[in-house]
Amino acid sequence: MTTTDVPEARAPAWRGGFGRLWSAAVLSSFGDALRTAALPLLAATLTREPLLVASVTACGYVPWIVFGLLGGAVADRVDQRRAMWTVDVVRGLLVAAFGVAVALGHASIGLLIALALALTTLQTLFDNASTALLPALVEREALGSANARLMTGQRVAGGLLAGPLVPALIVAGAAVPFLADAVTYLVAAALVASLGGAPAERPPRPAGSTLRGEIAAGLRVLARDRALRGLCAATALCNIGMGALIATLVLLVTGWLDAGNAGYAAAMTAYTLGSLAGGAANRRVVARLGRMRAVLLAGAVQTGALLAMGSIRSLAALTVSMGVFGLMGMVWNVNTTTLMQQRSPAGALGRVSSAFRTLAVAGAPVGALLGGAVATALGLNAPALLAAVFFALAVTALTPARKRDVSVVNPHARSTTAHVEP
Repeated sequence: MTTTDVPEARAPAWRGGFGRLWSAAVLSSFGDALRTAALPLLAATLTREPLLVASVTACGYVPWIVFGLLGGAVADRVDQRRAMWTVDVVRGLLVAAFGVAVALGHASIGLLIALALALTTLQTLFDNASTALLPALVEREALGSANARLMTGQRVAGGLLAGPLVPALIVAGAAVPFLADAVTYLVAAALVASLGGAPAERPPRPAGSTLRGEIAAGLRVLARDRALRGLCAATALCNIGMGALIATLVLLVTGWLDAGNAGYAAAMTAYTLGSLAGGAANRRVVARLGRMRAVLLAGAVQTGALLAMGSIRSLAALTVSMGVFGLMGMVWNVNTTTLMQQRSPAGALGRVSSAFRTLAVAGAPVGALLGGAVATALGLNAPALLAAVFFALAVTALTPARKRDVSVVNPHARSTTAHVEP
């Protein structure tokens, strides 16, 4: 097995397809943020039953748990460009039809739940195909910078630009945010379709290969690679903590801190701005520490930020902590994704990516339930402290990070056999 170390050498070239992929991803994030903000508001006008309103959000998790691994296996079999633009066309048509239903007064909670299930099911294929496609568009030494630019652009579009527009769009009509989201899907599909080029070469599948067998092979890649296994376990633990925090953050701000809606808005803005700073700083952090130690640092600092959130009864302290939490969260996300892309063997990245995402999403609803239970039993600040415990456990799972960096599997290797010494 040939291994090589891929340094954080340079930024990706905007030509060669990356610029169009970036534009499509950012545009889709903008539309998704419009729809995500509008859905709970619409649900609240259709029912006052909290369980039904929560079901709309919960259905965003279920398809990842049920279909996530399948989506990764399909992404490894097909032309990823074609899969992405086809999925976006279908999603655009679904959201457009839903917008028309809303405009005609035919919206219902059942329709909202069906839309959430359909969109997320399609997303399992799109996201895994997108993760697998990126290494074909940029040089491997530019993957870290490419991921940082993608995630930063998506955070700007979804976190800063879309949110303030939703109230104005809803004033124009309850259907407008959904129709705008449909347009972004269709334009993004056109951008991805324009990439052209031949599909990436893949190792031939053995005779009689089945999707079930290919999924199992992808899981074995993940299980046998110590670095990827540690990153996956750590990410799953972090997402349990994130689920507990996100589900109760509004109660922490408006209840425990008594800071009202303005305080909640300030905390979320600080998180978004911190994430943007993390995207800008990531390259320097990696150059100084190495990618694995950058992930370890991010988890340790986030643990401290969560402890501050749950123990210091001050809106100013919470705002600063949320900013730091967002900054290090971006460093974590960029480098875990990049390491996964660098270490996964050719033809298996979609399946490795899907295993990561499935485990991560499965942790979020578990964490949300734990957060609600802990807040009820121990106080509204307790979920932040619980999240700190899970992040601390995640840091302990990163034993490969005791080395400055890990080896990178040759992109043409058919299986992962590289070993990472603790």
